[in-house]
Amino acid sequence: MPTSVVIVESVAKTKTIKKFLGKNYKVLSSVGHIKDLPKRSLGIDIEDSFQPQYITIRGKGKVLSDLKKAASSADSVYIATDPDREGEAIAWHIFEEIKTRNKNIHRILFNEITERAVVEAINHPLDIAVNKVEAQKARRVLDRLVGYKISPILWQTIYRGLSAGRVQSVALRLIVEREREVLAFVPQEYWSITAKLQGKKSDAFLSNLIKIQNKKPDITNERSAKSIVDDLKIKKFAVKNITKKQVTRKPAPPFTTSTLQQAAAQRLGYSAKKIMAIAQQLYEGTELGDEGSVGLITYMRTDSTRIADEAIAEVREFIASGYGVEYVPKTARVFKVKKGAQDAHETIRPTSMQREPKKIKKFLTGDQFKLYELIWKRFVACQMSDAKLDQTTIDIKAGVLEKNEVKEEYLFRTTGSIITFRGFLQAYEDFEENDNKKDNESEAQKLKIPENLVIGEILSLLDLIPKQHFTKPPARFSESSLVKELDALGIGRPSTYALIISTLLMRKYIEKNARQLIPTELGFTVCDILIQHFPAIFNTQFTAKMEEELDEIEDKNKDYATVINDFYSPFDEALEAIKSKKETIRDSLIKDTEEACPECGKALIERWGRNGKFIGCSGYPDCRYTKPLAGEEVTTDEICEKCGKPMVVKIGRYGRFIACSGYPECKNNKPFSMGIACPKDGCAGKIVERKTKRGKTFYGCGKYPDCDFASWYKPVSSKCKNCHSTYLEQRYNKSIGNYLYCPNCKTKYEQSQDDE
Repeated sequence: MPTSVVIVESVAKTKTIKKFLGKNYKVLSSVGHIKDLPKRSLGIDIEDSFQPQYITIRGKGKVLSDLKKAASSADSVYIATDPDREGEAIAWHIFEEIKTRNKNIHRILFNEITERAVVEAINHPLDIAVNKVEAQKARRVLDRLVGYKISPILWQTIYRGLSAGRVQSVALRLIVEREREVLAFVPQEYWSITAKLQGKKSDAFLSNLIKIQNKKPDITNERSAKSIVDDLKIKKFAVKNITKKQVTRKPAPPFTTSTLQQAAAQRLGYSAKKIMAIAQQLYEGTELGDEGSVGLITYMRTDSTRIADEAIAEVREFIASGYGVEYVPKTARVFKVKKGAQDAHETIRPTSMQREPKKIKKFLTGDQFKLYELIWKRFVACQMSDAKLDQTTIDIKAGVLEKNEVKEEYLFRTTGSIITFRGFLQAYEDFEENDNKKDNESEAQKLKIPENLVIGEILSLLDLIPKQHFTKPPARFSESSLVKELDALGIGRPSTYALIISTLLMRKYIEKNARQLIPTELGFTVCDILIQHFPAIFNTQFTAKMEEELDEIEDKNKDYATVINDFYSPFDEALEAIKSKKETIRDSLIKDTEEACPECGKALIERWGRNGKFIGCSGYPDCRYTKPLAGEEVTTDEICEKCGKPMVVKIGRYGRFIACSGYPECKNNKPFSMGIACPKDGCAGKIVERKTKRGKTFYGCGKYPDCDFASWYKPVSSKCKNCHSTYLEQRYNKSIGNYLYCPNCKTKYEQSQDDE
């Protein structure tokens, strides 16, 4: 009969941990939190130092009863909830419920679900960290105060069901402000000039103009570019300088929660929510055949880059045997933990170097394998030698020839590098994981650096290539870049980023299009109301400061009641001030249409409803006449085959569709056609817009299931100039933004504003 009980959060962990501990231990799950604030009331006693009034979560009664019963008959109880603030709060609530049933209750912590880590934790039990519990309590109370007090204001001014969040609303503000920058952006024209040159003993190469009369060129129109090109045609070109140097590149640190979300979103295209769900599976335990269930990675909610000594020793040994001793640096790399990090537990890494991704691939789902491989490669690379490169820069001057020497009027430059030792690149091909990275690759970098050039050598001018460009607006946020921005500003915690983004999407405050996060009209409206009336709360500085305050509670430098009271006093004043403005705010969101209601003659107005904006009678609720906004219902050239009336484009819950204008008498409808013929040979269908069960838009043949053509990318009715494909796809790339792509021959085209 079991003599000890171990309580974890997740059911998925119980089987793995039970295998490690044997028959003398019973492993149970709390299935997350067992207590929380009530849903239908504030649940905070403001008069009594803001004490929360926790209740047992609905449906958790049996779970709690089972935990109490098990504790009553056990010699010892070990609470092994997750090693973070949330886990500590769950441990505290469990302790409070079972402490009368057992006097021998311990808190244990492990950063990975392996036999060594679990047994080590059992042998070294701890007390519950009350300071962590207080910090979590403060976060929960702050979030409840903001959500419970401000959300009703949105209900009363826009419509019921909306929500405001302490961190969520600041994230929305970042997205909205970036979108306004994009909309206000005015492109500026500029030109670049590239020279195609050749030396006496070298192949042809390209070089970019970087200076005119020792100043950066400012070529703003075609006339100026042509004037410079005409002048260059009569100039001589000579090699001014050749610089060669060896440079090194160091590997990036192993993953934290934030950097994992950024890299996996950027490289694998996963949402932050999906990344964390897969990481949770890898942490909790995966069946590996005869080995049974085992945790593959360390705890995935961390802001630390610290690595355990034994893990460093193991990975260095793996690198030496797998890549060669030259790939192992003389000393192990130690990465500086960023300022403000909690550093509660180490980085995200594999739990054992014996479980190479390729060896266990057959036991993993496709998504699990991709994420595990990414974590594995990043960890291995972080302890490998620097990559070494030979970098060459060639400066070329152009001007008149005086006394057998070219006088410098123009300066061109060609740069390039050759990897001489790959180092960590053997394990992890690094590139700038930044969605805002500009496409700075020049024409000169597309050809090899020429050899056999000599300083002073006169070069042959083969061609001059002027090219028109336009400055680009700041990039819209993607999930990856938003996570990076939140992390850099100290807003929220990495473990909350996935929830923040999914909530904004669920509330329809933002939409995702080609990985870009774009605020909806509702998002703009909610953001403007919150900023106008609560400017001191919904800003990046205040939100980051509150995170620091929570850290201060955990570090025992501040107490819970003081932090909450300092927040609540000005917050309550702002709430009182807005109470008298609700009518004004609501009226400001209503627009006159200058139309009369066809049913009662009163004025029609544009207003908000649960499904967005619509036109309704100002005599509501006496008159309930409504109709869609202009532009929401567009008449097409099609005629309904059932009743003969025109078909119209409508917008429903799942996007656009075509329906009979005779609704509700005639309910004929069909998917929205893109007006593009299906590219499959022999198919007479048209491409239509569809949505998956989860609401993701895709494009398929209207003849489905007879034709199975489908694409995630929006088709554009343009022919490919290269292979004459009948359509192109609209795609997005972090470097060049939106572009057109031929799926047949893989040719890329710049996308004009007309295309968009």
